[in-house]
Amino acid sequence: MPHISAAAALQICALLSAFPAQYFISQWYGTDSAQRILLTERLVITSWSSFTKSCLSLDAWADCLKLWLSKTRTCLNVGLLILHFRNWYYGEKKPKIGDIEAETHSYFAESTHVRSPKPEYVQFSVGQVIVHKRFGYSGVIIGWDAKANTPEEWLQHKYPPPKQDLRETPHYRILINKANGFGKSTAYIPEEEITIIMGLEVHHPDIKTYFSGYDGTKYVMQPWLKKIYPHD
Repeated sequence: MPHISAAAALQICALLSAFPAQYFISQWYGTDSAQRILLTERLVITSWSSFTKSCLSLDAWADCLKLWLSKTRTCLNVGLLILHFRNWYYGEKKPKIGDIEAETHSYFAESTHVRSPKPEYVQFSVGQVIVHKRFGYSGVIIGWDAKANTPEEWLQHKYPPPKQDLRETPHYRILINKANGFGKSTAYIPEEEITIIMGLEVHHPDIKTYFSGYDGTKYVMQPWLKKIYPHD
């Protein structure tokens, strides 16, 4: 049955009550019985026509059905949006940096699989302060990969054919010293582009996430990070 609004219900009641009202009015103001009968017939015909158009018409039912489906679809869409938001908020948030339960196949030296044994050709260690040979910024090593571990698209953009060999060399993840004002907070660079420097402290908002302090030569790793790089 189609949904009838309060306004429509009031209109129907008014139409149905018009017949007895007209009848009593006609008793007082009609001139004769023939005129009263004619007025009553007109009233009945008008009321019935309006009623059939409002409640018995297939078009009216179709319009009500369309309205109901539209409201149902809107509610469904809102429900799906709420569900997606809840899934994102409670179950699909990206793990924070430093979470040792994070995805073990992460790129850019963010993987949490233990680097043991450490290959001899990986010269530098987590916690050492570096300077970029070309760009001059300083930073501290927070992770490394024995060779570049990134999406293929990144490698193709970073290393054109003349530099393809660099893909197979150790790569280091760096927290860039905020004092340099370099514009980036991290970098992922090959070993040949960095050199070690001592006696320089690095300022970065995430420094305490990775290190507990600085001993004058290198930064001391937090316990969770030491588990990943036990030989550094």
